[in-house]
Amino acid sequence: MKQNSKGLSGFISSWVPRILCLFVAIIIFASVRYFNMGSRVVRIPLDVTLPSGGGIAPESLVPDSVDIVISGDDNLIYLVDPDSISAHADFSDVSHSGIARRVVDLEYPDGVFSDTALVVRADPDVVRILFSDSAQ
Repeated sequence: MKQNSKGLSGFISSWVPRILCLFVAIIIFASVRYFNMGSRVVRIPLDVTLPSGGGIAPESLVPDSVDIVISGDDNLIYLVDPDSISAHADFSDVSHSGIARRVVDLEYPDGVFSDTALVVRADPDVVRILFSDSAQ
């Protein structure tokens, strides 16, 4: 019996270095994978749709541009044409005074970004505008 428990303890004790080696390999893989990741910030025009009714108007400044962040492989992010990306924020449904928030919608050709694992996001991703009654 002693020989079986000695073999079992030897088998269990050899798992500690194996798990440690696996953990180190995962860290090395992630480091190499993400050290090649970079980001590029580009300012593009922002198309803002305001309410068309005469009852409400923007009181604060309406942003006319937004930064976009293109993240991915350093070799590919500078090949992306920023003119192929458009940004839009739709405030047309605002009907009362106060601060309204809308998410910035980005439109771009999906094929280029999905095939190369590039990520595009707006910064800031939410636009806020203060509206007031225009009758005041």
